[in-house]
Amino acid sequence: MADDNRKNQDDRGPRKPGDFKVPANMWMIWIAILAGILLLMTFHGRFQSSGQPISQYDFLQKFHANQIAHATINYNPQNQPLTEIEGTFLGADKEGKQVEVPFVVKDALLTSKMQDELLASDKISVSEPNALLWSMGYELLFFLGIGVLFWFFFIRQIKIAGKGALSFGRSKARLLAKERNKTTFKNVAGIDEAIEEVSELVEFLKDPKKFQKLGGRIPKGVLMVGPPGTGKTLLAKAIAGEADASFFSISGSDFVEMFVGVGASRVRDMFEQARKNVPCLVFIDEIDAVGRSRGHGLGGGNDEREQTLNALLVEMDGFDTQEGIIIIAATNRPDVLDPALLRPGRFDRQVVVNLPDVRGREAILKVHAKNVKLAPEADLSIIARGTPGYSGAELANLLNEAALLAARLNKRAVGMAELEEARDKVRWGRERRSLAMTDEEKKCTAWHEAGHALVNVLLEHTHPLHKVTIIPRGQSLGSTMQLPEKDILSRRRKEMLDDIAVTMAGRIAEEIVSGDISTGAAMDIQQATAMARAMVCQYGMSDKLGMVQYGNDDEYVFLGREMARTKVYSESTAREIDEEIKRIIDEAYHRAQKIILNYRDKLEILANALLEHETLDRVQVEDIIRTGTFTPPPAKPQGGVILSAPAGTPLPETPPKPAPPKLPGLGTPAPAPV
Repeated sequence: MADDNRKNQDDRGPRKPGDFKVPANMWMIWIAILAGILLLMTFHGRFQSSGQPISQYDFLQKFHANQIAHATINYNPQNQPLTEIEGTFLGADKEGKQVEVPFVVKDALLTSKMQDELLASDKISVSEPNALLWSMGYELLFFLGIGVLFWFFFIRQIKIAGKGALSFGRSKARLLAKERNKTTFKNVAGIDEAIEEVSELVEFLKDPKKFQKLGGRIPKGVLMVGPPGTGKTLLAKAIAGEADASFFSISGSDFVEMFVGVGASRVRDMFEQARKNVPCLVFIDEIDAVGRSRGHGLGGGNDEREQTLNALLVEMDGFDTQEGIIIIAATNRPDVLDPALLRPGRFDRQVVVNLPDVRGREAILKVHAKNVKLAPEADLSIIARGTPGYSGAELANLLNEAALLAARLNKRAVGMAELEEARDKVRWGRERRSLAMTDEEKKCTAWHEAGHALVNVLLEHTHPLHKVTIIPRGQSLGSTMQLPEKDILSRRRKEMLDDIAVTMAGRIAEEIVSGDISTGAAMDIQQATAMARAMVCQYGMSDKLGMVQYGNDDEYVFLGREMARTKVYSESTAREIDEEIKRIIDEAYHRAQKIILNYRDKLEILANALLEHETLDRVQVEDIIRTGTFTPPPAKPQGGVILSAPAGTPLPETPPKPAPPKLPGLGTPAPAPV
């Protein structure tokens, strides 16, 4: 959040040592000054002689004619034996009046006899400078110029760097100016509960007596936790925009430096600045960079990161703490934070910023759509229903991609077709129509995706089919896309078993038709295995192994913990886990195989329709399975956007999923007991 305010980092006080910057052209000015001095001294004598130049012969003629008023012989030790004579001689002006005319004789060569004759006259004098003084002056000037250059380019920079080294321990926290931050709670949508919790901080800063008169104490720290892109940093900027108090912002990585002890010094300096501006808010983004658990790393117990964390713990709740400083931190890795950092008295409150629900997604889309020109038929509520699991950042990216697509197609506004294509692009990747695929590969992909779509529609507990396509998108050669009707808050065992069967269907369809298998099912096997393992080891969905958690369910690997961790179950239990996972996958495989064999004719129609039209929506697939016939879609690809048939366009009220038909000799598909 501090990107908009990097120019304000000097607002907190006077300029620090080491902050002085030499102008870019200063060295050119110094060189010009020194060159000017050298030129002046070199041509000093020549610049002084400004009389009428005459020859030595003319000078001697005027001298013998007694026309010289006065003259001076200038002996230059560096120009011997030549000399310079300057003075005035008697002449006449235009009116005939006698005047003295200045003259100069350059490079006169006088013999000793001439010199004696000239010096015998009282009108001729001699000016002989000190040769030693002039030679020393030139040498001193040369060394003085070298010294000035050396001081400017080396000594001075070393001194500045030395003073700057003392500023490494200064905090990089930036004071956020109110006039530069225009973000308020009106710009934040989809996280109403989080806004309500943090709004108490703003009310306390504006009216602290309201809470203190009942003995209440405002939390010292608020930790915002949530997946990436849910708006934690945006919420902190909104708090700064709403509050009239000072607001410092810093990133967790700003405490890290190449010198040991700098992190702890910056923590102390940050709190010292905060104490000068009480009451104030201090926002630390990505606090997991310095707040990781102690004792779990690969280094010793006294490494740089732990010193920084210890300083942060002491400053937040130690002997020398005081009220009025509120710390707000954000992270998407709360599992790796040190327990001492999360206890009451430090981070008293944890604000969970979850993924938005359908109403929150619609509100977020409306906020971001203020700068996007939408067509009248564009309905953001439909897009919100069709984007379960999207974060705020993904929704903003969706609208941006739709606007770019509409501009590329030279449209005046963003319509539903662009919004639909942008949604698929953000979630599954962009279409790669230029990818060269052989007919055999395209046919194999069509049978693979037809198998997924067929089993997905026939099973009862799967999510509704969105569309199936053999157009390469992202890293896949084809896609069978499901689109949940509602937000997924929890999973059921029957749903997970049906999903495993759907993932197996692609490989089965390939093998039945071609008699061979390919590597196209690698991701399907990986997803099915991960889902079955989670059912057995985490969710207790196995009757054989019971409601016991086997292993740790950490989503991310923490290297120090992983190295020190030992298995919490025996080898025989591990063998039973592997057998149970294989049993679940095998049973799902046989269920999907039986469905495909019984609906082989529908599978063939579906695959041929994909080969001809490349993309089919849910209604078209259901018609093929229900009636055995296929009606070609009226819409054609336009400008790189796949326009679904009108029947497949999402409606505000999605019709319920039809009950799966009875399978010959099989009955209604039901998950096998686990």
